[in-house]
Amino acid sequence: MAAKPLRIGCASGFWGDSLAGTAQLIARGGLDVLVFDWLAEITLSLLARVKAKKPEAGFVPDFIEAIAPHLAEIKRQGIRIVSNGGGMNPAGCAAALAARARAAGLDFRIAVVTGDDLKPQEAEFRSQGVREMFTGAALPEKLVTANAYIGARGIAAALDAGAEIVITGRCVDSAVTLGPLVHHFGWDWQDGDRLAQGSLAGHLIECGVQGTGGLFTDWQAVPGWDDMGFPIVEVSADGSFILTKPAGTGGLIAPLAAAEQLLYEIGDPAAYLLPDVTCDFRAVRLVAEGPDRVRVSGARGRPASGMLKVSATYADGFRTVGTVTIGGRDAVAKAERTGAAIIARASRLIAEAGLPPLLETSIEVLGSEATYGPHASVAAKSVREVVLKIGARAAKAESLDLLAREVAPAATATAQGLTGLYAGRPAVQPVFRNFSFLWPAVKVPATVALGETASEVPNPPPVPAGPPLYVPAVDAATGGEVAVPLIALAVGRSGDKGDIANIGVIARRPDYLPYIRAALTPTAVGQWFRHLRPSKVERFDLPGLDALNFLLHDALGGGGVASIRIDPQGKALAQMLMDMPVAVPVGLVPGHEEEQG
Repeated sequence: MAAKPLRIGCASGFWGDSLAGTAQLIARGGLDVLVFDWLAEITLSLLARVKAKKPEAGFVPDFIEAIAPHLAEIKRQGIRIVSNGGGMNPAGCAAALAARARAAGLDFRIAVVTGDDLKPQEAEFRSQGVREMFTGAALPEKLVTANAYIGARGIAAALDAGAEIVITGRCVDSAVTLGPLVHHFGWDWQDGDRLAQGSLAGHLIECGVQGTGGLFTDWQAVPGWDDMGFPIVEVSADGSFILTKPAGTGGLIAPLAAAEQLLYEIGDPAAYLLPDVTCDFRAVRLVAEGPDRVRVSGARGRPASGMLKVSATYADGFRTVGTVTIGGRDAVAKAERTGAAIIARASRLIAEAGLPPLLETSIEVLGSEATYGPHASVAAKSVREVVLKIGARAAKAESLDLLAREVAPAATATAQGLTGLYAGRPAVQPVFRNFSFLWPAVKVPATVALGETASEVPNPPPVPAGPPLYVPAVDAATGGEVAVPLIALAVGRSGDKGDIANIGVIARRPDYLPYIRAALTPTAVGQWFRHLRPSKVERFDLPGLDALNFLLHDALGGGGVASIRIDPQGKALAQMLMDMPVAVPVGLVPGHEEEQG
């Protein structure tokens, strides 16, 4: 008899997500497995700093707080838990959770999966001359962290050994879902299509409520923001699955919304590289199957590359970002002059003090559409209430401390209307930059510890993957007589991987795609975002979704906490692209028969 479908819910998408998702999914999800994803690329450097001061720490404390109140119900329902909340100290996380369970009179079989922390191998990285995988840069002088994105093999092995809770360090986000699927169905590690489908299931739920209508372009159609349903996948033995959420919760499960999440933060959809499989998402199909239910099928898989991405971090000076509010007439002009004066004054005082100069500065007037660059509206320059954001980087904290002290004095030295110093003097923070490189998977076995037993789970040597299947792209149209904004034709979402911005664009109707493709060439998209100065723009086709995916390289000012821009992760870029004009035939788009570019 075939194994029944496995029902997996995800209760977190990042460290800082609402803890309410855990209670919701346990009480209303009907789950077999509950998973948590807590780790962004820079999170481990923050946890490493905590562990250096407090050796028993270094894990995500929110994970413990999320499930500790529900341990009795988790035990009663027999829900398996898988989480990467172990961060830099999975064993410490397991010990803290076991202590909370014992205090409640409960006992769980808690497994720990390690092997991702490669910092002890730093000397070998240097001897092998590793290079940054995107820029080709040499290894920095000293690394703070170096963690490989390990796969699902260790998780599956832990569940095979009888673990009720599995805690990992840095694994790929989708592995917390793929591991339980391989364990439950007994999938072969060579069955690429099933592994790709299972990885896609994990990808759709790994960002929490982003998978249930959060951040959807058509936000007006999404009900219940105050009680968003957390995502659930019902996965069958063949790998096909239903994306859904608990009944009666807010949010929206619909093909377009799911497609936005599918394209979120991926690169080449024909070669989405994971430790266990190389996924091809170009022929994926999303079909509505009743209210708040979307069937997902069509992912294909080829053998994994045999290389793991290692996300290392290194210290690169300090940064500060501060804001003040400016109201009244000519607010934009006042803010621009105020920002320039603060930077100029601080730069002079820094030089007089013999401190290192500011390496980079950023002045953005929020409310004036500063992030739109050349596409800012004329009306935005006339608004009477704005927020001045000043950012800067320097080699030493003392230089930025001096700059931070000079923000408040502007309230008596510049223009009327400067107010809103509620946060006080801007804080100075260390900057940790990502340094990503590839490392042979055979050198990164996972170790599974359960009770007194520990075992090694090796990664197999690479095998030839072969070329991807041929999937023809949709032909571009020749244009039309009416220009309409892209949002009339498509939805989209944007995100980041380091200093690379990703923008996914999905046609609202298949017959719109040829016109979108004709207008949104890599050159045209690069020109639209010329104020971000991308070094390269790539475009990829996903015919199964009537979609395109764009990568804008070096477009985020360093990305993450290394950037001093107001949108360091490119979260607003898709919405900005929605204003781009697209030429279509008259009558193709209802309500836009006479709109001109």
